[in-house]
Amino acid sequence: MAQITNHADRVRASLREQLLDATTELLTESGYAGLRMADVAAAVGVSRQTVYNEFGNKAALVQAVVLRILGEVTEGIRHRLDEAGDVLTGVHAATVYTVEHARRNRLVAAVMGARPAEDLLPLITTRGQPVLHAATDLAEAYLREQLPDLADPRFVATTMARLTLSHLVLPHGSATDAADHVRTVVAALLRPDTTFPPSISTARDRRDRNHDRDTGRAP
Repeated sequence: MAQITNHADRVRASLREQLLDATTELLTESGYAGLRMADVAAAVGVSRQTVYNEFGNKAALVQAVVLRILGEVTEGIRHRLDEAGDVLTGVHAATVYTVEHARRNRLVAAVMGARPAEDLLPLITTRGQPVLHAATDLAEAYLREQLPDLADPRFVATTMARLTLSHLVLPHGSATDAADHVRTVVAALLRPDTTFPPSISTARDRRDRNHDRDTGRAP
């Protein structure tokens, strides 16, 4: 019974990957507006209902494509950080990889360009919280491990992630140029005399304490 179950799981995983591959190609050619579940089904040779059963709706299908790409990039970044001899070398190598991956990936390149897939851009900008959070969490974990005395690793990680994302959305120069920029900013933030602005969470805690004081509640 276990063998049958494992086989069924492998078949479903293979089908899911095929559907994601087909969706990626169709998004590159037609963008979000032109994507039809029926076309995805036809490309794989299954019924449209099969696609709906697997992903629920078009938005969830496209989100799955984005998350798969994000997983690939995250793994590549982690590998380059682990291989680096120091933090700034790791930041530089990870940024070069991220920018080069984005330019090589047909879908990401189409999203960034003046092509039909450009309507997917909000998935990594205005609605790109999963992308930003994943990148920030990875960078923060790395900084905490490598620099345990760093005053505000979350701030540095957020700066790294947002600055790298800006180089993807508004590319200028080579991947190395982008990495030089990010490394220079991070190097400045890592200086011992750097003063960090209050984080959002710190500001929120301060507002809560002030509210408790004003309303007479005990802290």
